[in-house]
Amino acid sequence: MSGRAGVVNSTVSPRRKSRRKSKEKGQARFRRPADASGRVAKGGRVIRARGTESAGEWFEKLVALQAQLRAPGGCPWDREQTHESLRKYLVEETYEVVDAMEAGDAREFASELGDLLLQVVFHSVLADEAGRFTIADVIESIHSKMVRRHPHVFGDVKAATSAEVLKNWEQLKTEERAAEGKSAREKEAGGSILARVSRSLPAALEAYELTRRAAKIGFDWDNVEGIFDKIEEEKREILSVMGATKNDGRGRIEEEAGDLLFAAVNVARFLDVNPEIALKKANRKFKKRISWMEGAARTEAKRLADLPRARMEELWDESKKAQRSKRNL
Repeated sequence: MSGRAGVVNSTVSPRRKSRRKSKEKGQARFRRPADASGRVAKGGRVIRARGTESAGEWFEKLVALQAQLRAPGGCPWDREQTHESLRKYLVEETYEVVDAMEAGDAREFASELGDLLLQVVFHSVLADEAGRFTIADVIESIHSKMVRRHPHVFGDVKAATSAEVLKNWEQLKTEERAAEGKSAREKEAGGSILARVSRSLPAALEAYELTRRAAKIGFDWDNVEGIFDKIEEEKREILSVMGATKNDGRGRIEEEAGDLLFAAVNVARFLDVNPEIALKKANRKFKKRISWMEGAARTEAKRLADLPRARMEELWDESKKAQRSKRNL
């Protein structure tokens, strides 16, 4: 977990520090790539843990370890945590899993998945202490759900395509919720189709989920051109309020800027692109280009910040060409 404290008010997790050092040293705790029989795979990326313990045995060890950290005499930091205090780590670890997956490093991917699994275990241990549920309840719940949601595999329902599978999945979800009754969140929202979209999601992902669910009942644009028209409309509205006084126009500008971003998210959704992942990639691309520009400026014995804007624009174009050339190698 990152951002957690070895001493309560510290800002860096001791686990994160040790994990980073482990990664830098090549993570000797992993074997060389091997196949399912334990042999070294030629050019393979499969990772096998040391020892003969099964996945179930390792999982039980992890649960017991986290329970020990929470027990009297355990870790002071772990003992102070709550579901609420751990929320930011759950989100952060999820993003780090995605980063590792896209980097293509199997060892890092496995390590980050482990960090995410720890979050599931940690929350389950907290819930067990409070008498709410156990890790066994968590596992049984998802196992039963997966069997129930795949009647085309475990039952006699027919589903020949992915589209048919998804259609059945949504129908089963609706039936399950009807049988279980409305959740507290759904009751608060008056049974809205958007009630189950978490308000704690990152803004772009929340907008994606809200509009995706609305689209399922037919409330959507007919084509992507309609969304581009909406973007033009929002742009004009921003321009119309930019001349307002600070006191009168600041809130309106923020609102209109939000509408513009919301419309842009819909472009991604309409094109079947996850906006959060797409924006993350755009962020990384921007960082790489700026880093390239900084390096180019150093070759001129200057800082990027000291270059005139026109030269910055030239370097930006050169950085784009360099990235394209690298991709084509």
